[in-house]
Amino acid sequence: MANSASAKKRIRQTATRTDVNRARLSAIRSAVRKVEEAIAGGDKSAAQSALQFAQPLIHRGAQKAVVPANAAARKISRLSRRIKAMAA
Repeated sequence: MANSASAKKRIRQTATRTDVNRARLSAIRSAVRKVEEAIAGGDKSAAQSALQFAQPLIHRGAQKAVVPANAAARKISRLSRRIKAMAA
C-alpha cells in the first residue's frame, strides 16, 4: 500500500492512464472490426470509408504506445491490401 504522497499520486496517474489506454484500444478494435465486416460484406466503398476512419485511430494508438508501431503499420497495410483486392 502506498504511504507517501508521491506514491499515492502515481497510483492515481496510473489508473487514469489505464482508463485512457483501454478506451483507445477499444476504439481501435471496434474500428478495425467495422472495416473487416465491410470487407466480408463485399462493400468496397464502405470498407474504404471505414478504413479512412480507422487509420488515424490506429496511428494515434501507435504514437501513444497503446499498440506497437510495427503492428499498427502491419494492420493498416493488410487491411488496405484486402480492400484493394476486392472486386470494384
